[in-house]
Amino acid sequence: MKHIHIIGIGTGNPEHVTIQAINAMNAADVIFLPLKGATKEELAEVRREICERYITRPGIRISEFAVPQRQTADRSYAQSVDAWHGEIAHIYADLIAGLPEDGSGAFLVWGDPSLYDSTIRIIERVRQQADLDFDYSVVPGITSIQALAASHKIPINLVGKPIEITTGRRLAREGLQAPTTVVMLDGDQAFAKIDDRDAEIFWGAYLGTEDEIVRSGRLGDVAADILTLRSQARQRHGWIMDIYLLRKGRDFEE
Repeated sequence: MKHIHIIGIGTGNPEHVTIQAINAMNAADVIFLPLKGATKEELAEVRREICERYITRPGIRISEFAVPQRQTADRSYAQSVDAWHGEIAHIYADLIAGLPEDGSGAFLVWGDPSLYDSTIRIIERVRQQADLDFDYSVVPGITSIQALAASHKIPINLVGKPIEITTGRRLAREGLQAPTTVVMLDGDQAFAKIDDRDAEIFWGAYLGTEDEIVRSGRLGDVAADILTLRSQARQRHGWIMDIYLLRKGRDFEE
C-alpha cells in the first residue's frame, strides 16, 4: 500500500527539524515540495535547504508543485477555504497516484501539521473522494507558538490559568477572552483595535529564520511600533508570517 508522511518541519530554522522528521523524510521515495509564487520563494528555499541538509538516502526524488491561490470573490470565508481545499485535494490525488505501488511520499508542513494547517484534512479529503488506496502518518513539528515563546523567553501560560489560541478575525469580533491569548492568521492586525491598552503583547515575525523580528511590551506603548515594523517587513519581503501573544494579569493573581 502507498504511504504518505505528513512531516512538521518547524517555523523556518532547519535546526527545528526533529530526528523523527529526518527519518520520515529518508523513508519516502518522493518529497512533495509546494510552490506559492515568486513572492514566497523563500519558503520553498527553506524546504529545499532542509532536504539538502537531511536527506541522505540515495534516489529520493523532489517533486515541486504549484499551490493555487484561494479565491475570495463572492464567497464567505468558509466557502472560499472549502473550494480551495478541493483544488488542492485534486493536486494531492494526482501526486499520490503517481507514486509506485508500495511507494511513499512526504509533504513538508510549516510548523506542526495539527495547528492551523490543513494538510491532514486535505489528505483525508483525498482518501474519501479519490479512488486511491493509501495510508498516512503524521510527524509533529515545532510550532510558531513554541518558537515565539522561546524567542521572548516566556512561558505560554500564566500559573493555573487557561490559554486561548485564535485568529485575528475572531479577536477583532470577540475581544480578549482569556488571560493568555495566542493570535494567528491576523492579516488585519486586530491587536491595534483592542481596548485593553495595559495588556502585554509578545509579537514575532519570520520566527526561526535569519530575518526574525520580535517586539514586546505594554500594548498601548508598542502597538504602533509593531504596525510600522510589520508594514516595512512585508514590503521588504513581499510576504509575512507573524504571530503574537496577548496577556492580561500576572502569575498567582486571583
